Amino acid sequence: MIITYSLIALTVLISFYAFNREAVISNMILNPYIISRRGQYFRFISSGFIHRDHMHLLLNMFSFYFFGGAIELMFNAYFGSRGNVYYLLLYFLGLIVADIPTYLKERNNPGYNALGASGGVAAVIFAFIIFRPLDKICLYFAFCFPGFILGMAYLLYSYYQGRRANDNINHDAHLYGALFGLAFCIAIAPSSIVNFYQEIAGYIADFFR
Repeated sequence: MIITYSLIALTVLISFYAFNREAVISNMILNPYIISRRGQYFRFISSGFIHRDHMHLLLNMFSFYFFGGAIELMFNAYFGSRGNVYYLLLYFLGLIVADIPTYLKERNNPGYNALGASGGVAAVIFAFIIFRPLDKICLYFAFCFPGFILGMAYLLYSYYQGRRANDNINHDAHLYGALFGLAFCIAIAPSSIVNFYQEIAGYIADFFR
């Protein structure tokens, strides 16, 4: 899982370096207004390597460790030599695509900022869900549900909170990162959506049997 470990190490190092260094954060953070005025599109990527605080960093990297490692191995087994390329595209395009709606909405707002790897991490998590929809995902190590159930709840929650926009969290990045992860996997492996449907249909049939 060399790519997953490398991305985690790089993100942790850069995030720790940026903590309490306002100039570094200012030069890397996603500010749609600055991007639109100065053409600094690198911020779509650089903002994914800095975090608000230690807990923000821990939650993202903890999730990425489990799901990213699984997807890296799965992609290598499924796609062979193309697996690593697809995995990198999934993560980095996830970072970019997740923030495009926010960019379009906030590009005339100089006071809006966003940071964190949540868009890329959400893309990876939902890639895992579409390939393994019945695998259990646990919240706080106690409440475990099949991935597709937790995934649907996550999408609904992110959509609802994104419309409210009252907690200083970019829920739109979570939502669109997750949707991108699903779309990306369907594009590179069309059979994944067939398998996804069949596994869920079987689960529902067994549940009501």
